[in-house]
Amino acid sequence: MHFNQTNHHKRNILVVDDTPDNLRLLSAMLTAQGFEVRKALNGKMALTACQMVLPDVILLDINMPDMDGYQVCQQLKADEKTSEVPVIFISALDDVVDKVKAFDVGGVDYIAKPFHGAEVVLRIENQINLRLLQVKLQEKNFLLQQALDNLKAAQVQQIQNEKMVALGQLVAGLAHEINNPISFIYGNLQYAGQYVQDLVNMIEVYQQEYPKPTPKIQQIANNIDLNFIVKDLQNLIGAMYRGSDRIREIVLALQHFSRHDEAEMKSVNIHEDIENTLVMLQHRLREVADRPAIVVVKDYGNLPLVTCYPSELNQVFMHLLNNAIDAIEERVENQSSAPDSQLPTPQIRIHTEVTLNMVKIAIADNGLGIEESLRSRLFDPFFTTKPVGKGSGLGLSISHQIIVQKHRGNITCTSSVGQGAEFAIEIPIEQPEPCVNYS
Repeated sequence: MHFNQTNHHKRNILVVDDTPDNLRLLSAMLTAQGFEVRKALNGKMALTACQMVLPDVILLDINMPDMDGYQVCQQLKADEKTSEVPVIFISALDDVVDKVKAFDVGGVDYIAKPFHGAEVVLRIENQINLRLLQVKLQEKNFLLQQALDNLKAAQVQQIQNEKMVALGQLVAGLAHEINNPISFIYGNLQYAGQYVQDLVNMIEVYQQEYPKPTPKIQQIANNIDLNFIVKDLQNLIGAMYRGSDRIREIVLALQHFSRHDEAEMKSVNIHEDIENTLVMLQHRLREVADRPAIVVVKDYGNLPLVTCYPSELNQVFMHLLNNAIDAIEERVENQSSAPDSQLPTPQIRIHTEVTLNMVKIAIADNGLGIEESLRSRLFDPFFTTKPVGKGSGLGLSISHQIIVQKHRGNITCTSSVGQGAEFAIEIPIEQPEPCVNYS
């Protein structure tokens, strides 16, 4: 978006012509009209002059030795610095072919020799005015694009905030509703187990004291398989204990994942947050009819407590792990139609390490992978590589905002088609804002 001066200053005109008389004539004519004129006798001098001071308009002769006007114009248009400078061709040849070629190589106007002073000035002024309008339009387009980008970012942030609030409220409500009955069940299992054991002991005493039961009692004992019930009761109580523990573990993971009441930065154990997220995704990792279970390989480093926004960082882990599972399932679905293809064991690898004052979390899958042409747009709002209806295009954009803007970190993707993808997150161990230690 180059333009040397405003309307209130002299315009810089570069005149390129191998005939000195023409140069003197044009220079005198344009100087008299208030333009600042520079002169060049050949194409090389013209290119050098443009690099030194960018002109507002170039008057360029076509027929010159060594390098003609067409070649000079092509080089000017190929250079980003000079590509937008208007070029007006001048030539003694008033032929249609020459005019067409002049416009083809990037010229904006054509003046035939012999030229009239008023015509030359008018054409130069027209190009200057057009260039000014182009610059203003480009500036407005830039501002509009900037406003659009800001609007998209604000929309993503609003959606993220609403999701987090809704998730926190949902999880808090679910946890409260589930905790009450499960606490009742878990708390009474101990008593139930003791009561069952007392009844079994009583039956055993009866059998010892009355080794010969009546036919009716014997019949009932045979019908209900009393010996099996006595042996299996303890197994049932144990299974109920394990089931209750599992429910409590899931509720705790839900609470830690959402961290509804923790909007401030805290020092947290990253590995615990990853584990809580994996608990939430167990139903997607298990074996299903069309694919084996997804193996999660954990390569955890020795990480210190990390200062972060826990609930938002958990959202990033959830997005990345969900995407990894989607990529694996898509690969399985695509390759299942080829019976001779060898399907690798579905796998997600989670690697963590400390790099200087940063922690790195890398989540890799052996799914389909992502084409190079798409990787540059992965973090754009509303862009998705998934089929219609299977992705909103917000997960990675939200993750990018959380990592880059809120945690001053970075998030990158490396991938090879057919070999899977890896998303790597790096965030500082300590953030500059004051924080409260999380315990």
